[in-house]
Amino acid sequence: MATTGLKDLQTLVSLCKRRGFVFQSSEIYGGLNSCWDYGPLGADFKFNVKMSWWKVMTRRPDIVGLDAAILMHPMVWKASGHIDGFTDPLSDCKSCKTRFRVDQAPLKDGKTICPNCGSKEITEPRNFNLMFKTFMGPVEDAANVVYLRPETAQGIFVNFENVQTSMRKKIPFGIAQIGKSFRNEITPGNFTFRTREFEQMEMQYFVKPGSDMDWFEKWKETRLKHYDTLGFKKNSLRFKEHGPKELAHYARAAFDVQYEFPFGWQELEGIHNRGDFDLTQHSKFSGKKLEYFDEAAKEKFVPYVIETAVGCDRLVLALLCNAYEEETLAGKEGADKEAGDGAADTRIVMRFKPNLAPVQVACLPLSKKPDLQEISNKIRDDLAEDFRADYDESASIGKRYRRQDEIGTPLCLTVDFDTLTDKKVTIRHRDTMTQDRVEMSRLKEYVNEKMKSF
Repeated sequence: MATTGLKDLQTLVSLCKRRGFVFQSSEIYGGLNSCWDYGPLGADFKFNVKMSWWKVMTRRPDIVGLDAAILMHPMVWKASGHIDGFTDPLSDCKSCKTRFRVDQAPLKDGKTICPNCGSKEITEPRNFNLMFKTFMGPVEDAANVVYLRPETAQGIFVNFENVQTSMRKKIPFGIAQIGKSFRNEITPGNFTFRTREFEQMEMQYFVKPGSDMDWFEKWKETRLKHYDTLGFKKNSLRFKEHGPKELAHYARAAFDVQYEFPFGWQELEGIHNRGDFDLTQHSKFSGKKLEYFDEAAKEKFVPYVIETAVGCDRLVLALLCNAYEEETLAGKEGADKEAGDGAADTRIVMRFKPNLAPVQVACLPLSKKPDLQEISNKIRDDLAEDFRADYDESASIGKRYRRQDEIGTPLCLTVDFDTLTDKKVTIRHRDTMTQDRVEMSRLKEYVNEKMKSF
């Protein structure tokens, strides 16, 4: 038996469309570049990924949640530096008319060349702001300009005092948020890795100045532990430190959590020590003091911020890449019987952790006989009270097993003709393909026990 992982991204793109994880946005009109729709299974999977992060963050007594508006006062982005500094340097190729980011273009003999055709005939770089601009109200003029937020963090900073006073929080404490952001990227690509509309999972942790680097190290360790619980393969993740020239203007220190995609090591999450930049800037531009009063020490100070910022869509993509395996079944227990039922002797398996899998248990009647359908549907309805359960009666049982393997279903439950007399069902395990015969009366207990063992 041989097992191989994902070799190229296009293989995953095909599976995602075939099995209802991700579709091209507006596909019937030719699609919209770098925009993607999550299908039924993808929507469930992404929701599960978000909830795993949300629970880890907000179950702590020192972190609360927030859901800030996408549209904010334009001065928010002036204060944060996004209006003046959130830009990419762009050039156009005079030969093929390609527009590209200069800082990502190749060099030849010390000169920038077009990444598309290799021409040296390119225009002088000019800065392009990445924020999407729109208008609030019926009149489209400069007085009514607003922006789609390019990050969720600023909604947290401008609500610092509201949250701190209403929830009576003492430093250190954090504010977590999941939400959409928008960036008019010039070079989006690699499926859902870099898109113009994306979702972020950010947490800003407010600490006393002087304790910031200790908390910075603690959050690096805490976040890496969370990735372990998601089932990432060994050595597929690493930390990458930002050098002095790579640090953002607000950062005192920064590390990325990177994953090794089929297209190379790329960022999933940024962990930053933002200092007091954000609260100081919003105090300056709003005229509102954003300070914290430490009653024990009888002192006021502007908190420093440790940020953990996860790209949700990138994390979903990384988990899809991580879970994908192709397995040759020769000699594997139970494989010959399945292959003889019309299933392929090489199977694709998405090895999701059960808490992330869009379907946790599938109920499969061996045939379309009404008695078996009725029992299978009843079991599905009963299990659906506690688990994400599905029902499938189309095609041979072997092909249905393969279909469930491709969507990452941990357990398949088969109702056969013996069930009518012995009141037992066969449960087949995704990873081992082994089968157990289990009494219907203890199905919930059995499924719950097995979910914990993956």
